[in-house]
Amino acid sequence: MITVLAITFVAATVAPLIFRQLGRNAFYVLAAVPAAAFLWLILQYQAVYSGGGIEELLPWIPSLHVELAFRMDPLAWVMSLLILGVGSLVLVYCARYFKNEDPDLGGFGAQLLAFAGAMFGLVTSDDLLMLFIFWELTTVLSYLLIGYARTRLAARRSALQALIVTTAGGLAMLVGLVIMGQAAGTYRISAILDRAGELLNGPMQGALTAAVVLVLAGAVTKSALIPFHFWLPGAMAAPTPVSAYLHAAAMVKAGIYIVARLAPGFSESPCWLPLVLGLGLATMLVGGYRALRQTDIKLILAYGTVSQLGFLTMVVGLGQPDAALAGLALLLAHGLFKATLFLVVGIIDHQSGTRDLRKLSGVFRSSRALGVVAAIAAASMAGVPPLAGFVAKESVFEVFVHYANGHEAPAWSLLILVGLVVGSILTFAYSARFMWGAFATKPGVEPTPFKPIKPAFLAAPAVLSLLTVLYGLWPDPLDSWIQPYAATFAQGHAQGQETADAGHLALWHGFTPALGLTAVTFALGAAMFYGRRMVDRVQGRIPPWIDGDRAYQNTIGALDDVAVWVTGRTQRGSLYFYLAVILTVAFAVPLTALIMANKPLPGNIYLVDPNSPLQIVVGIGIVVGALAAVRANKRFLAVLMVSVTGYGIALMFAFQGAPDLALTQMLVETIVLVAFVLAMRSLPAGLRDRTGGRLRVIRVIIGAAFGITMIFVAIYAMGARVATPVSLDFPQLAYKGGGGLNVVNVTLVDIRAWDTFGEISVLAIAATGVASLIFVRSRGERIKTSETVPEGSVGRRTGVDRGTRASATLAVARKFSDVSRDAWLVAGRTLAPERRSIIFEVVTRLIFHSMIVFSIYLLLAGHNLPGGGFAGGLTAGLALTIRYLAGGRFELSEAATVSAGTLLGTGLATAAASGLVPLFLGGQVFQSAIIEFWLPVFGDIKFVSSTVFDIGVYIVVVGLALDVLRSLGAEIDEHFEGADAPLAENDAADSAEAAEAAEIAATGKGHA
Repeated sequence: MITVLAITFVAATVAPLIFRQLGRNAFYVLAAVPAAAFLWLILQYQAVYSGGGIEELLPWIPSLHVELAFRMDPLAWVMSLLILGVGSLVLVYCARYFKNEDPDLGGFGAQLLAFAGAMFGLVTSDDLLMLFIFWELTTVLSYLLIGYARTRLAARRSALQALIVTTAGGLAMLVGLVIMGQAAGTYRISAILDRAGELLNGPMQGALTAAVVLVLAGAVTKSALIPFHFWLPGAMAAPTPVSAYLHAAAMVKAGIYIVARLAPGFSESPCWLPLVLGLGLATMLVGGYRALRQTDIKLILAYGTVSQLGFLTMVVGLGQPDAALAGLALLLAHGLFKATLFLVVGIIDHQSGTRDLRKLSGVFRSSRALGVVAAIAAASMAGVPPLAGFVAKESVFEVFVHYANGHEAPAWSLLILVGLVVGSILTFAYSARFMWGAFATKPGVEPTPFKPIKPAFLAAPAVLSLLTVLYGLWPDPLDSWIQPYAATFAQGHAQGQETADAGHLALWHGFTPALGLTAVTFALGAAMFYGRRMVDRVQGRIPPWIDGDRAYQNTIGALDDVAVWVTGRTQRGSLYFYLAVILTVAFAVPLTALIMANKPLPGNIYLVDPNSPLQIVVGIGIVVGALAAVRANKRFLAVLMVSVTGYGIALMFAFQGAPDLALTQMLVETIVLVAFVLAMRSLPAGLRDRTGGRLRVIRVIIGAAFGITMIFVAIYAMGARVATPVSLDFPQLAYKGGGGLNVVNVTLVDIRAWDTFGEISVLAIAATGVASLIFVRSRGERIKTSETVPEGSVGRRTGVDRGTRASATLAVARKFSDVSRDAWLVAGRTLAPERRSIIFEVVTRLIFHSMIVFSIYLLLAGHNLPGGGFAGGLTAGLALTIRYLAGGRFELSEAATVSAGTLLGTGLATAAASGLVPLFLGGQVFQSAIIEFWLPVFGDIKFVSSTVFDIGVYIVVVGLALDVLRSLGAEIDEHFEGADAPLAENDAADSAEAAEAAEIAATGKGHA
């Protein structure tokens, strides 16, 4: 099963590449994947039905009770037949439904195949959380498939509606699954069902009842039961193959599957039958009633699907062996005939260009083969013998006749039976309406132009209709498939009496009450169809008391209004207000908890460490820096004072014996200070007027309260420890397991490598965000220095590439270099004289290479000494910063020839590779290896593989620093230069003038 899932998702991943080569014929290749899985499924029949099923288990997150647990039992096997079989036929159908010109076919095919895999994973999952993962995966994929025509407003709206409704139910379901798993002490579905009777009568009965209700809420939304039935007809905006698969054979069956899966264990739950029977019957009647009002033949089928889903929910949820048999029989029959009918609608729409029954006329004359295929499916939907629908519906009638006769509340059971008969009458009527609307020759309506149908286009619905006939004539194989599932229902659990035997599927049961109800259904259904005009008039006079779609729209509108109201009163554009709210909550909640706890202060509290009296001096410096930052009237001064506090904290780390933290804090403060200073060039130098009066007092109170509260929170937190800190074992773990003496670095790259990988991913995302705010055209567009200006070429400013102008500038600057060779830091000569500092340039020449070498030393020595990839990367970033400050944006381009995006991606890839390689060598993700060897000159070498991960961290940090410099430095420089340059209409700023400007800047000479 895991192999089938893996192959399916891998095929979905490469599907776009296949479509580039084969066009729409790639659907045939994709269809081969579920077809092969279908054949594999057939071969597993013996193991599933005689060997107790197939189980596959792969541990994933044991601490969270999450494991890749799959189980193929009779219910999963039958559902998989439908999912894989219909899925392969729908993909074959797509090869002739779509056109080669459609540019989105690759994505569509990938999503449809992935959906088949998600449904297969859902029905075979034996773990509650894995089931939910596949459940939500089907939701996301259905959203993408429904919204395939993303340029159409109706498609986008319907996709979003389906996503919101089914996701809301899925969240409720998740809560129910977690409660169920915690109450049962296991998340294995098979184990929970085995103990269901014990659990329902145990101390967790109330929790399990709530869990069952929440899980049913998810099933109700997914299977479009009242009051959430409205999303399914709206989803008909999707392409017809999507409707045929998702909304007839697969996705909407997910809710039915959940009911069928839980029914053997939880049908005795107090809320089960009222919800299942009540909502199911109401949905069946409403769907059938609404289907008779539709003029779009696809919507007739959509509302018919809603009706049939209610019917299915009632049967599979009744909780009896005979109901289980009839329910699965009806589920298979419904999947066959409804998928056929949707595919037929797609052919009609494709060949005629309309689905409006008021415009369709004479289609049967144009394509008798299509009419026959549709007639078989529609007759099966109506329950006409000798088809699959008749066999299944007869079994359902038998079930509810027995239920009505043996129920202790005969009025209730009789009402259910009457409702089923009424719903079946409506089903017969809208089945006849569909055939008449799609194929009949209507008086006064011009014959509909209809293009001939190619056999390949008709193949999929023809195969499904053939299976419908075969099922009806020979139901014995299906009976043998379903009987083991029906046997899982315990005897004597319904109302304290013996339940009916499961019985058998058969085309003929004799003259029974169920056959009489079928005859009544046919007669009254035919009468409704022939009296359709009168039925239309009656329906037209009945007001729509409740409209689910309108209720949904009103609810969403009300939520929007509330959101606008709340946003308007909270998002006021005032930083002071935001900080006041955040800090007030941040100190009020912990302070309340401290007061309510009423705990004494822990002992051995001291203000200053007696072993480090210099803390007093540093502490005073931090306080002075903080107060100066508050009182500063210039932005630069305020930021500088904030950095003073950061440097003070770095000294505190150093005094307390944490050189690694001190080094990192110092480097971070420096690079952050540079970033702030660069960004503030675009802001006014002075800070705006401070808030005064009463508001200033309030701000002081909030700030002081927050600071004091955090002090006491820290004190109580340190004094509340009762267990031995895990950090005490870190030194030994770092040395023996991580092969290093630097506990901090080994923790980052080995013990908690997952955390570090997440952090560097965040760094890459943050760098991308900063660049996105600054760069307009391209994030990584470096200043091109390799291009030259053709001699004699002249162009206006708008016609000269800025990289070419920069190249000309640098070329002339090199020409006037002090040395004959190609010197570095020559771009400093392109700066304006007032911005140059000869001393700074000389210092940069002296320390740049040393800083780069020192950064590499910190990287390599960090496993045993203070340093590491983060500190080394920051050091290299500071080296680039110094070079940029000395030489400007041209020099930065010369110093870093690789784009920041490339560095960030390379660093992440290196770190990820260091984690994945151990998997291929039989280890675990991010597992380190210690390799000892001897080299001449160097002697004994001990190399730890986590160093490769640290190299990835180093590259990411360098990329981040480079991105900040190019975003907040070089790009803003260029904006300033563009703003200062003249914008005359006849600007003759050609390459020659650029060279002359560079010559003037380099020599200080100009022409008279």
